[in-house]
Amino acid sequence: MAHTILLVQPGRKPETRTYSDYETVNECMEGVCKIYEEHLKRMNPNSPSITYDISQLFDFIDQLADLSCLVYQKSTNSYAPYNKDWMKEKIYVLLRRQAGK
Repeated sequence: MAHTILLVQPGRKPETRTYSDYETVNECMEGVCKIYEEHLKRMNPNSPSITYDISQLFDFIDQLADLSCLVYQKSTNSYAPYNKDWMKEKIYVLLRRQAGK
């Protein structure tokens, strides 16, 4: 699979930028879900369990100042950038596949 770098900027200030890297695109998309789950835990500290649907996750993604990823392309030995919409499609496919198990 392709090494993937996740770039996140939750707020308008550049100082809020962070990055993480993953071995695969799917691991990266799971990482985005985990970021949202951590956000929900911070917002609901007294809740014993957290549930959400995909539309809430996508709203969270849309409200981030910036979210993108760079995916390694072996054929060109370089990284290709992908935006929020591409990532939402990958997350949708991933979650649908997980729900089918």
